[in-house]
Amino acid sequence: MFSHIFVGSNDIGRSKKFYDATLGALGVPPGVVDPKGRLFYMTPAGIFGVSKPIDGKGATHANGGTIGFACKDPAQADAWHKAGVAAGGTAIEDPPGVREGGGPKLYLAYLRDPDGNKLCALHRM
Repeated sequence: MFSHIFVGSNDIGRSKKFYDATLGALGVPPGVVDPKGRLFYMTPAGIFGVSKPIDGKGATHANGGTIGFACKDPAQADAWHKAGVAAGGTAIEDPPGVREGGGPKLYLAYLRDPDGNKLCALHRM
């Protein structure tokens, strides 16, 4: 359904360190910074981009927004979470684990990136 997702950043170098670590835990190669200073992670399933806002104002996170990354198993979600905290992210919500809410069981782990964007690693049990 999605071709790409972009988040804003006030510090591309800091974001590269964070996303290289978290996405690397999911098997995604390190990001590439283009000549315009935008950071890209290319996969067969889509593109994840990080950029300073084009309007020149500071980057802010989306209130109520969450970006989810698919994981092959709970161990990969745990590795993603651990890598994110070590690379400057902040653990939020409940600790990584199984959540039940009337639908299928999900294994979820949540972080905020260094710019405050809310992220989730998800494995459908």
